Formats: sequence, C-alpha cells, structure tokens
Amino acid sequence: MQLIDTHTHLYVQQFENDRAATFERAIAAGVEKFYLPAIDSETHEAMLALEAEYPERCLAMMGLHPCSVKADYEKELKIVEDWIGKRHFCAIGEIGIDLHWDTTFFEEQKEAFIRQINWAKDLDVPIVIHSRKSTWEVIEILRAEKSAKLRGIFHCFGGTVEEAQAIIDCGFHLGIGGVLTFKKSGLDKTMEAIDLEYIVLETDSPYLAPSPYRGKRNESAYVKLVAEKLACIKKMDISEIARITSENAQKIFVDSTKEALLFGKAR
Repeated sequence: MQLIDTHTHLYVQQFENDRAATFERAIAAGVEKFYLPAIDSETHEAMLALEAEYPERCLAMMGLHPCSVKADYEKELKIVEDWIGKRHFCAIGEIGIDLHWDTTFFEEQKEAFIRQINWAKDLDVPIVIHSRKSTWEVIEILRAEKSAKLRGIFHCFGGTVEEAQAIIDCGFHLGIGGVLTFKKSGLDKTMEAIDLEYIVLETDSPYLAPSPYRGKRNESAYVKLVAEKLACIKKMDISEIARITSENAQKIFVDSTKEALLFGKAR
C-alpha cells in the first residue's frame, strides 16, 4: 500500500529531536512521498535541508503563508520570487488567505495571494491553498483568476458539499486530513457526497492530529488513519483509497519525467 502525505511541515522545530524516527514511522505506515509546503523566509533553510536529506521522498514547495503576510510582505514576496527563479519547486504554496487569527492585513493577503497565483500560472505548477475562515473569499479570487493552468489543492478542507463543489468547479482538489476523524466536524457527511477523484490525503503535521491523537503532535504516519476513516466512509478497502488518492496526488504534482522516475525509485 502506497500513501502520499501531500502537506506536511516535517522540517519545523517540533520534530527537531526525533525527525529521523518520525520518517521511519511514516515509511513503516506506507507513506512513500512527502510534500513540504513553505511558510516564510525563517523556515526556508530547514525545509530545503530536509528535501536535500531525503531527495527521493521529499519535495519542497515555495510560497508565502498568509499568516506571514505582514507590513513587510513585499520583502518576503521578493524572497519567494528569487527562489522560484533559481530552481524548480513542485508547487507554489502554501498560499492564500487566513481570517481566523487576524484580519489586519486582509488586503495585503489578497495581493500576495494573487501575485503568487500568477507566478504559478507562469511556471505552470500547481498551488496549495490555505483558506482558514476564508473559503468563499478564496473561491472568488480563483474564479477571477481562472485559467487552464490554475490548479492545485485546497489544503485542510473541512467544509460543506456546496463549498467542495465550488472548489472542484475551479479545477482544484480537496486536501483531507485529521479533521475527517473528528466526531463533530461533519466532514464525513461531505465526503460521502464527493467523488474520490477529487480527494488527496494530508496531515498538516505537526498540526491537527487525527483521533485518537487529537490535541497531540501530528506526524505523517497518521495519514494512514485518515485513509482508514475515508475507507470506512466510502465502504472501500483502504488499499483502494490509498491507490486512488496517491494517483490523484501524482497527477497534481508530477510535471516531468524526472519527477515520475523519482516517485518510482522511492517505492
């Protein structure tokens, strides 16, 4: 069984003392690929070091997280722009809008989001979207920026069937993680109505650990628990869930023969 964690921050400090063991547990659970979303310039070095350490398993994205969009966001965006001019990244992410913690820089978040969307279109790579408390604001922007090249993942989706369908209509997949296992999330009902071809799996580790680890540090091995819950909802074998969601992830991220070969070598 092959699983892919399409969204994991394994490079952050929470894994500083046991990162290698964390990888071993994930691989033992069947996780063979790890996609690393960027946050901001304070963590780029750690992210890229992890990618270099596990080059056949880890792939880095580049982007500016909306929670890192502050008064100096132009400086941060320039750093992102410089990086994507130096080398290939599997995606621009994670980017988007976050209205949960602070709305002070809402307009700046929108500007940063749109600019990074256009970089992704120019590069013909997917985007990975953070949309906490901002689903419809993000959808509105995607509709305005719609393009055959605009594609990717709505990371940490936890919404309604209506929201899911609007996202799918924009050409995006749904990143499903630990929230699916929460008893009162309602996401299980949404997933009953959504075809598997639009779903990929993720952890967002170290955040949002699935039950029975809710409230503790999340890690990539736990993506298997998400797959098990989805298998229960869909009344399917977990191996089929793993196969379909992994194929979906590959379709989103694989954009060259080299990347396809790397995936094969990691098996």
